[in-house]
Amino acid sequence: MDNSGTTYHVPVLLTQSVEGLVVDPDGIYADATFGGGGHSREIVSRLSPKGHLYGFDQDADAMKNTINDPRFTFVYSNFRYMRNFMRWYGHDQVDGILADLGVSWHHFDDSSRGFSFRFDGPIDMRMNCREGMNAADVLNDYPEEKLAHIFYLYGELQCGRQLAAAIARCRRNIRIETVPQLIDAVRPVLGREREKKEMAKLFQALRMEVNHEVDALQEMLAATVGLLKPGGRLAVITYHSIEDRMVKNLMKSGNVDGVVETDFYGNRLVPFRCIGKPQVPDSREQADNPRSRSAKLRIAERV
Repeated sequence: MDNSGTTYHVPVLLTQSVEGLVVDPDGIYADATFGGGGHSREIVSRLSPKGHLYGFDQDADAMKNTINDPRFTFVYSNFRYMRNFMRWYGHDQVDGILADLGVSWHHFDDSSRGFSFRFDGPIDMRMNCREGMNAADVLNDYPEEKLAHIFYLYGELQCGRQLAAAIARCRRNIRIETVPQLIDAVRPVLGREREKKEMAKLFQALRMEVNHEVDALQEMLAATVGLLKPGGRLAVITYHSIEDRMVKNLMKSGNVDGVVETDFYGNRLVPFRCIGKPQVPDSREQADNPRSRSAKLRIAERV
């Protein structure tokens, strides 16, 4: 097996997620967020010659980390289209699906991608650089009211309106195209003591809007209900309350809204059974990988 690309991203909750996922070594599995391939390599190592893993990623850079193993197939696509691709490969149902919803180290550390406020570079933030508007387009073209909405909704920023107003004032004079330009525009709104934390939330909100992350996650989670065979496992690692709420609702009710349907007799129609309690990284993993501190792993079984 080819182990190249392991520094692209440090896999979070690696052992816990893969042990909870792979219940049949002969089974068919999907890694919805291939990234650096850390989770995928561990999954493949547990498969028999009959087993197979499909790794999904919409970022062209992730293709460089592909696994040279006959039990693995890389799929260059957003995970929202996972069910269609699995059918194309001849699988109506699979034995397990893993999704690590965290952003790779690679994205934060590449100044040309604009995911981090630590670097001087263009504000792009697209996971798929082939299509769609980038973060600069959002900052310059969205109405002020819409900017305030996404800052509050996706960044949970109480100062969303003030941030949107500051950006609107700045863009009257220049088009905001770079990270330093954005920082200069919003810095007066942020107090020094909370600047880094609030800036991280602002960049998160922009990234989620640019990549339509909530819509894509909703579509992927909804597809798992039909894609997983009875006894199949769904393992999802979340990093903030918005996505964790969606995953929690799906596993407990069968939909991201958390509405439990019942039959004629009032019996709950719930397609999943939660496996254990949500898991978080231990103190050692959090110390070794600071970005894991907000991670939470949920595992459910299709009934």
